[in-house]
Amino acid sequence: VYNEEKAIGKTVTFLETFLKKYTETEAILINDGSTDQTQETLNKVKNKKIRIINLPKNKGYGASIKKGLETASYQYIALTDADASYPNHKIAELFKEMQEENADMVIGARIGKNTEIQILRKFAKGFLRKLAEYLSEEKIPDLNSGLRIVKKDLILKFLKFLPNGFSLTSTLTICFLANDYVITYKPIDYYKREGKSKIKPIKDTLGFLQLIIRTAMFFNPLKVFF
Repeated sequence: VYNEEKAIGKTVTFLETFLKKYTETEAILINDGSTDQTQETLNKVKNKKIRIINLPKNKGYGASIKKGLETASYQYIALTDADASYPNHKIAELFKEMQEENADMVIGARIGKNTEIQILRKFAKGFLRKLAEYLSEEKIPDLNSGLRIVKKDLILKFLKFLPNGFSLTSTLTICFLANDYVITYKPIDYYKREGKSKIKPIKDTLGFLQLIIRTAMFFNPLKVFF
């Protein structure tokens, strides 16, 4: 959660309903140094199954997820954003898919009928996805979706490779593919986010590109050199 005052209330309401329906669950919200009214909303949360971790200053998307992993109690980790762009009500379906397919990670692929992705970002994502497919020799419907479920012990294996920025999800996908872990993809919609995006299209795309190549270097260097 970073400066999501417009969406955090909706996210908390969803989590309270979800946690009541599915008992062996918890929610961890990482407030990544928000400077708007996000903190005030989170201070009102009384549900004991929702843990809030406040970082004193903005550390980044990846750093926040790593912080949450440190305190997560369960074997399965569901990742999502607090900006109301992902269909969080699909989390239970993703988990069911994971169980049925005996997968190590299931990714909500943003290829549903209703997807709101800007043209520039769509082009950059498509290029990076094709590059990742070439390097991993696998079909990847969505490289960096922020809605996914992953086994905790496996994500911890790759912690040293995972960056502190937005590229964590992309790097995680490539790490799993390069090590023959089972990934399944389930189509989801993707909505226009509430509030302002934190992504810087050119800078972050170049960062994604660098990380994809660097990660592939660890697992399949000849592909990079060719």
